[in-house]
Amino acid sequence: MIEVPLTWQLAKLGLSISMVLGLGAIAVRASPRMAGLLAGYPLGTALALFFIGLEISPQFATQSAVHTLAGFTATMALGAGYWMAGRQPGVKGVIGGVAGGLVAWLAVSTLLAQFNFTRLSGTLVTLCAIALFSGLFRSITDVRIPASRTFSLPALAARAALATVIIFTITSLAHWLPPAWAGTLAAFPVTMLPFLLILHLNHGAAPVATVIKHYPMGLGSLLSYTLCVSYTYSTLGLLWGTLVGFAAATLWLLGWMQLIAWYQRRTA
Repeated sequence: MIEVPLTWQLAKLGLSISMVLGLGAIAVRASPRMAGLLAGYPLGTALALFFIGLEISPQFATQSAVHTLAGFTATMALGAGYWMAGRQPGVKGVIGGVAGGLVAWLAVSTLLAQFNFTRLSGTLVTLCAIALFSGLFRSITDVRIPASRTFSLPALAARAALATVIIFTITSLAHWLPPAWAGTLAAFPVTMLPFLLILHLNHGAAPVATVIKHYPMGLGSLLSYTLCVSYTYSTLGLLWGTLVGFAAATLWLLGWMQLIAWYQRRTA
């Protein structure tokens, strides 16, 4: 296993905390629906793949990114497992949701790890899964959190701390795993899962279900980012490859939000 310099570890810590806190109160200031879409923005995946490339090699990160494309299917399975097992309020609902989500994620991840995906096949698997899970979640009723009920600073700090622990775990395990599993781990919902836990504890299961409902349709930005870096890491390097990936993800997300706004105006 490669010894990771302290400066890299500190950079990983700082970036993890700052990026998670950046989306801290979206469900309150906008809506759980918007939070579900933005939960697909490539924060955790970008950090995981970047530091996998920095600590191991850009070539390993490129191979991992190809499997990450299919790994988003396991992320949606985690959301479905959380939704089905976490319908009770409070700590009991959180424990049930986490247990159900992790079981579903592990089952689907184990299945995905048996295949050698290409960029095309990995993307097609996730696109089919988006259609499947969007249909499964269609019956969920949209719920908005009252504007007066905001997240506390300790809750946001807990979310950032949990997301940071997940990032460090993923990048550490990547040193011992083949690219197929490293890529699948990079697709783990680093920012979404802590967000669901805090949202569940503070506001109950209904807004959590709304976030999960809209998460699949927000995955386009993650797919755009991951597909982009699977090419640019080897041609432009980690830094520029990451920046170009974020540009692609942002353009997709802005375009998708404009499309949603247009559709809502037309159907109003």
